[in-house]
Amino acid sequence: MQIMMAAAFVSWPSAPLTESLVKRALSNLSVSVVTSLPDIHEYSKLLQWSTYDAIDHDLTHRNPDNVLSSSYTIRKALIRKHYLARCIHSYLTKHLGSVLKDAVPRTWDLEISYADELDEMWSDQLWDLGNEIDGSESQWWILKPGMADRGMGIRLFNSKDSLYQIFEEFEECSEDEDQTSDTSVIISQLRHFVIQEYIPTPLLLDPNERSALGPPENLQGHKFHLRAYFVASGALQLFMYDRVLALFASVPYASPMKRGDVNNAALENIDLTPHLTNTSLQIDRGEEGVHLLDELSGCHILSGDGTDCGALFTPEDIENIKVQMGSVLAETFKAALEMPIHFQPLPNAFELYGVDFLVSHEPTGLDSLGNSRIFQIKLLEVNSEPAIELTGRRLHRILEDLFVAIEQVAVLPFFEKEVGCVPSMEVPVVPRHLRMCLDTRVRGSGGW
Repeated sequence: MQIMMAAAFVSWPSAPLTESLVKRALSNLSVSVVTSLPDIHEYSKLLQWSTYDAIDHDLTHRNPDNVLSSSYTIRKALIRKHYLARCIHSYLTKHLGSVLKDAVPRTWDLEISYADELDEMWSDQLWDLGNEIDGSESQWWILKPGMADRGMGIRLFNSKDSLYQIFEEFEECSEDEDQTSDTSVIISQLRHFVIQEYIPTPLLLDPNERSALGPPENLQGHKFHLRAYFVASGALQLFMYDRVLALFASVPYASPMKRGDVNNAALENIDLTPHLTNTSLQIDRGEEGVHLLDELSGCHILSGDGTDCGALFTPEDIENIKVQMGSVLAETFKAALEMPIHFQPLPNAFELYGVDFLVSHEPTGLDSLGNSRIFQIKLLEVNSEPAIELTGRRLHRILEDLFVAIEQVAVLPFFEKEVGCVPSMEVPVVPRHLRMCLDTRVRGSGGW
């Protein structure tokens, strides 16, 4: 049987843009692109750059010299919100000075199937949260399903009663699946949720200030979150793609409150529109709310206490935020490495993550060490197989550049390495716009 040099199995049936970007990135390599998983014996090396479900993970584990895959098999500690919360909480109990102390909202995780179960939780795992809710009428909290994405199931609440109503709504959706709202979830299918403190001081900018039609006469602050792409390679290097996206809410920001009568605690009265920045919930806007973080340099800062009116968002501010993002995610990966049951990087795998951050703006802010920090990033979540198609046509070029960079740091070294050779200890040449955040070596067979 004739053995061909190398093949790349590429399969993204529900993400045609990702598939085209993968094939484009591979165009400079002498590999045969195939759309069905071939017999490993037909090729000297096989790349599986496909969805998690399409990858043969057993093949990855059994052939560390010959097979490279685009996903780690076990990485729940990063991509499941409730596992991530437990992972970081465990890490912070052992590393009191970690940057994660300031960079992660306080979080509680819970497993619940029915609203009535909350009664017992208030006297058990949610005891301290319940005390805080009872002791403050101004603090808000945000509920997120542990395994949902694209903004599904996100709710705001400021009382025990309103949280109870949220789960009652989810129960009704479970009973009548045809009547679910755009962001409702079926509680019986999820069960795992996290509750985070709502960050009341988001950095506010007006994306219309960078409009092609010119800035509006009256600027209005909009909430936004940052989407950064990180590439983990082997066991383990971590890179940040520094062309960060800023995803804006469709309407100007307003502090959480109920619409109309504030005495009416009906769930549907809480207006989420100024707070939800997920592009999946604003498809009708197209790419209107998507900008590069670098494009926002020079915009007026519209948040804060009003003592520094006219302040501008500077390139130095942007660089400071990017440095924080790299440090925080590197520390997050270190935390995940201390939970090996739920995160196991492999020498012959890599993965692209879309990581979401919020920027908190406090003009007189201090970090946990007492150092001045006006802008503090907050890690929101880590997403595998990020929905890059929502970036929009205008910024398509950065996606092409991102996938070429992935090919250079994660794929090319695999094809250049001779079978059976010990991995090189040399520091790789990092492509433009990629920043190395973490370079460590995981001990043990197969990376463990």
